[in-house]
Amino acid sequence: MDAVVGQLTAAPLESTVVRIALAGALGLFLGLEREWSHKDAGIRTFSLISLLGAVFTVLERPELLVVGGVLVIVQGVVLATQGLLTDPEDGGLSLTTSVSMLVTYGVGVLVGRGFILEGVTVAVLSSLLLVLKRELHDLADSLSREEIQSATEFAILAFVVYPLLPAGSVTVGYEPVTVSVEPRVVWLMVVTVAAIGIVNYIVVQTYGGRGIAVTGFFGGLASSTAVVGTMLDHARQRPDVSSYAVAAILLADAAMAVRNLAIAVAFTFPDVLMGAVLPLGAVIVGSFAIAAYTADWSETVEVDLASPFSLANALAFGGIFALVIVAGAVGQQQFGSAGFYIATFLSGLVSSAGGTTSAVVLYRGGTIDGATAVVGILLASASSIGVKAMLTVMGPNRRFAYRVAFWSGVLLAGAGAATVAAGV
Repeated sequence: MDAVVGQLTAAPLESTVVRIALAGALGLFLGLEREWSHKDAGIRTFSLISLLGAVFTVLERPELLVVGGVLVIVQGVVLATQGLLTDPEDGGLSLTTSVSMLVTYGVGVLVGRGFILEGVTVAVLSSLLLVLKRELHDLADSLSREEIQSATEFAILAFVVYPLLPAGSVTVGYEPVTVSVEPRVVWLMVVTVAAIGIVNYIVVQTYGGRGIAVTGFFGGLASSTAVVGTMLDHARQRPDVSSYAVAAILLADAAMAVRNLAIAVAFTFPDVLMGAVLPLGAVIVGSFAIAAYTADWSETVEVDLASPFSLANALAFGGIFALVIVAGAVGQQQFGSAGFYIATFLSGLVSSAGGTTSAVVLYRGGTIDGATAVVGILLASASSIGVKAMLTVMGPNRRFAYRVAFWSGVLLAGAGAATVAAGV
C-alpha cells in the first residue's frame, strides 16, 4: 500500500494522468477571462476542449485529433456567427472566443504529447492577450505611422539577420589582438536590450502617469537619462516635492541593475556569473528601500520618452556594444584586467548595458575569466549610478542634487560591501 501511495505522490509530469489533469487545468485557466467577460463559452467549455485535445492525443489516433479540431472550429464558427447576428458591434469579440477555443484545443494536444513547458507557455501568453485587450487596443491606437513602420523594420531586421549569422564562435581581429565572439549570441543580446526598451516604453506610455514607481523603474529600463532629465524639471518646478524625484532616480538605478543582472544570468547559463548576483541584488533592494523611505509612491509624474521604435536606436546600441567589446578586448590583451576595467567603466557612462553585454561576450569567448567579467559588470553599473548623480548637478536645485549624490553613495557603498561579501 505504501509503495502504491509513493508511486502516486511521485507521479512525474510524463504520467498520462498528470498530463490530462494539467490539460484540464490550463483549459480552465484560459476560460477564466472569457467567463469573466460573460462570453457564451467559459470555464467549463474551455476546460473540456483542452481535455478533449489531451485525451485524443493520448489515444494516439490521428483521425480523432482531426475530428476534434474540426468540431472545435465548427463550434467557433457557430459562436462567431451567432455573435454577429445578435450583436454586430460585438462580433469581433465572439471571433476572439472562437480562436481562443482552437488555441485551447492546441494546448491540450501539446500537453497530451508531453510538451508541458510549451503548452503552459502558450496558455499563459494567450491569457495575457485576452486580459490585456484594452491596453493592446489603446497601444495600437496611440502608435503613429512612423512608429509602426520602424517597429516592423526592426522586427524584420531582428528575425531575418539572426539565422543568416554564423553559428558558433568566430575569431575576429588580427594578431596580437583577436576576439572570439558568437555572432548569433551577440545579435540576440542587442535585440534583447532593444526589446527591453520597447516593452518598457509601452509600459510607461500606458501607466507612466500613475505613480513614481512605474515612472522611475520602467522609465529607467527604457531610458534612465530621460528619467533624470524629467526629474530635474520636476525638482525645478516643484522644489517642495523633490523627494519624489530622488526616489524616481533611485528606482531607475534599480531598473538598470535588474537589466544588467538579467543579461549576466541569462546569457551565461549554465555557467552563471554568480559573483554579480549579490552586489546587483543589493542595488535593487537598496534602491527600492530608499525610494520607499524618501517618498510617497502615489505621486504622479510624467516622463517624456523618445520612441525606441527605431532601427537607428538598435544600431546605435550595437555600435556602442561593438566598440566596448573591441576596447575591452584590446585593454585586456595589452594592459591586463586593468585595461578591461577602464573600458567597461567608461562604457557605463554612456550605457551600462553595453558594458555588461561586452563583458558577457568576452567571458563566453574565453577572452576574460568569470571574476574579471563580474568586476567589469559591476564597474559599468557603478558608473551608471554615478553619472546619474552627476547629471543632477546640472540642475538649479542643489539640495536635490546633494540628496541624489548622498543616496547614490549609499547604494554604491552597499554594493561594495556586497561585492566583498561575495568574494569577488
